[in-house]
Amino acid sequence: MNEAAGPSFLPFLMLLVFFLFIYFVTIRPQQKRVKDHKAMVESLKRGDEVITSGGIIGVVDRVKDRYVLIRLGDNVTINMQKEFISSLLPKGTINNIETQ
Repeated sequence: MNEAAGPSFLPFLMLLVFFLFIYFVTIRPQQKRVKDHKAMVESLKRGDEVITSGGIIGVVDRVKDRYVLIRLGDNVTINMQKEFISSLLPKGTINNIETQ
């Protein structure tokens, strides 16, 4: 006689493992990057050397609520949103670039 086959949890378990894998491989690292970027943007201060998402390198001249004034050179400044600062550079990086 045939045994009654109960509900199989294998497809559900495989789906759960798949979603956990996606979470730990893609979603969680992205959330960490966003959190780190937000902390970096909020810690900006005058004199920090930064690079923008467009590749512009400059020195923070003034920090406002949502905007930052970046000095690119003598008499050249740009005003941009803080969110477009991609990273802080180590102190002295701009001087090293200019001498090369």
